[in-house]
Amino acid sequence: MLRGPHLVASAGWSACYGGAAWIHRASIESLSKDSPYAYGTGTMSRNTTRRSVDSGGVAKSAASSVAPRLPLGEPPVRPTFARERAAIRRGVFPVAGCDEAGRGPLAGPVVAAAVILDPNRIPRGLNDSKKLTAVEREKLYERIFATSEVGVAFGSRARIDRDNIRRASLWALARAVAALAVRPRLVFVDGIDRIDVGCDCKAVVCGDALVLSISAASIVAKVVRDRLMMQIGAAHPGYGFERHMGYAVPEHCRALAALGPTVHHRRSFAPVVAAYNEREEAAGGVGADVAHDLLAP
Repeated sequence: MLRGPHLVASAGWSACYGGAAWIHRASIESLSKDSPYAYGTGTMSRNTTRRSVDSGGVAKSAASSVAPRLPLGEPPVRPTFARERAAIRRGVFPVAGCDEAGRGPLAGPVVAAAVILDPNRIPRGLNDSKKLTAVEREKLYERIFATSEVGVAFGSRARIDRDNIRRASLWALARAVAALAVRPRLVFVDGIDRIDVGCDCKAVVCGDALVLSISAASIVAKVVRDRLMMQIGAAHPGYGFERHMGYAVPEHCRALAALGPTVHHRRSFAPVVAAYNEREEAAGGVGADVAHDLLAP
């Protein structure tokens, strides 16, 4: 079972991995109008002197403005609480953000999290989990749980193989929102798909880099899944799950070819199917038949 000072999973390891959820409650420029080019009578110049002719036919010159340059060296975009605060000003509260971790790996579940931030106790340093180090994520994870409403849910390997990864992810996201102790009136979700959560839901592309509540959810989902994959790595030595978290890195692919798939590998993912086929063919079996059986509902 996952260990952590703020995580409670009463149904144990198998229930968590199968899709159960738990809750911890702590408290509630546009483009410049100036053209980079100066246009005259039949000529075009850049960063030069523009000549024009007045009504008397006398040529005159005027220094053209310096062409605007691309904005280089600007600070990176960071998530803000602007969308949530705008909703609160309209009287819409609570506002939740949700995100998932683990769509791409070859093994393990997809983990979803939903977070309602307390407007008066927002942890400093929140950002897209992919832009943070493991140490930074762990620290922020503790602060999020200490100040916010949090819900976590899992889409198991079996559900991923049965429904496909997209549907399993959306199911887990909805479950994470449903697991919140306080029902939100508005949910921001990362990506292009809205989820059925019984209230208004807005999908935000790159939401984990733009919306603070989604950033917090991305951190929770990432930390929970990483801890889970470390435990799977301890149970299945040789695969390196504790380092690559199940992603298709060279180390994982070599181990998959040498050791074969585990019960945690997603049997609907092509590299895993290929590994099953190779082992069956090496044993004299018919790989295609085995793959068909594995992918059958």
